[in-house]
Amino acid sequence: MALALARSRRGLKALVVGPGNGRTRTRAGGFLPGLLIVGVPLVLALAGPLFAGDAGPRGTSLTTGDGHRLGTDFIGRDVGRQVLLGGRSVVLVALASTALAYAVALPAGFVCALTRRRWVEELLMRPLDVLLSVPSLLLILLVAAAVAPGPAGLALLVALVNIPDTARIVRAAGAEAASRPAVEALRMQGESWARMAFGYVGRSVARTLAADAGVRLTGALYLVATAAFLGVGVAPDAADWAVMVDRNRAGLFVQPWAVVVPALLIVALTMGGNLLVDAALARPGTKEKRI
Repeated sequence: MALALARSRRGLKALVVGPGNGRTRTRAGGFLPGLLIVGVPLVLALAGPLFAGDAGPRGTSLTTGDGHRLGTDFIGRDVGRQVLLGGRSVVLVALASTALAYAVALPAGFVCALTRRRWVEELLMRPLDVLLSVPSLLLILLVAAAVAPGPAGLALLVALVNIPDTARIVRAAGAEAASRPAVEALRMQGESWARMAFGYVGRSVARTLAADAGVRLTGALYLVATAAFLGVGVAPDAADWAVMVDRNRAGLFVQPWAVVVPALLIVALTMGGNLLVDAALARPGTKEKRI
């Protein structure tokens, strides 16, 4: 009887998913679809201009055929060529804005996490709280109305609206690591602030911040596409996916490809990015339990 009970316990234990297997399946379940979905628009955005070729003669606006596989846009340009050219600005501006936001938020957040002076934290975080209270798109439109930025200016604006949230995430994640005895030991040894912030605290929260960076990048893609759709940061006839949707929507029922293709690429870019972030944030599957 004891032998049978031991075997039954081993059998029950074998049925429980191990800590590595569940985690692998959970992440693979979201990672592979996300990679496939985001891969198409990302490759088109980064490598598309290399295969766009020279602009041929313009045809009739918003028509199909005549050698244009996806038809023509509102001023007679080939839609296929515009699609190949139009993604790089969206992706690069979003990447640049995310990098700029972290370039400011990392040192500010680590200073707040490691400082023992309350007034330093108040001095750094209160202005960011003011920015946080203003809706992101409204702030971009207000500044754009006064400055009329180009792509570089749009990247700065998107970074500006992302800095408050990013800095708060860095501060919250860093505060937990900064409270550990190891940080106090580093202080007693006379280690520099940079070594404590980026050598220990930064390494401790690297995974959290990497996941947050994915979220920020997806949000930046949304803001960049929305701003471009509203005419902020790009010329009205620029080769840009969001501009294509805006300028060709009047002919949606006449020549749908000029709107549907860039719109689907923007959706795939953001949705695939979300799936990749979700896969990175996925918790381990069912852990092994002893019965």
